[in-house]
Amino acid sequence: MPRKVKHRKVQKNLSKGLAYRGSTIVFGDYGLKALEQFWMTSRQIEAARVAINRTMKRGGKMWIRIFPDKPITKKPAETRMGKGKGAPEGFVAPISPGRILFEIDGVSREVAQEALRLGAQKLPIKTKFVVRRDYTEN
Repeated sequence: MPRKVKHRKVQKNLSKGLAYRGSTIVFGDYGLKALEQFWMTSRQIEAARVAINRTMKRGGKMWIRIFPDKPITKKPAETRMGKGKGAPEGFVAPISPGRILFEIDGVSREVAQEALRLGAQKLPIKTKFVVRRDYTEN
């Protein structure tokens, strides 16, 4: 959750197309790439982070490449239409296909693959395990 936001409520702005920012591995050797568009909640990010860290047993380093900075509103249950926009409920990170969600370094490929597989199980979309050498040009 961000400490401070410019606007308390923002418009939906559904993103289309592929991610062109954050689509390559920068920090670690292994990464988890999103293959679908969705809004990732802060709870989902935390659940995946815990699963990945437990599998690595504090052996390597992990980077979280996304941040939930978009406020989401919700109207109370059984409320009639109209009467303005609902109150802020939580924060999400808008994810486009091709976006790198998590990166890992300092562990073997097998450990990284298993850790990111367990982290991906906590997410409601299809993901892909990627290696840094896939992005370097020879």
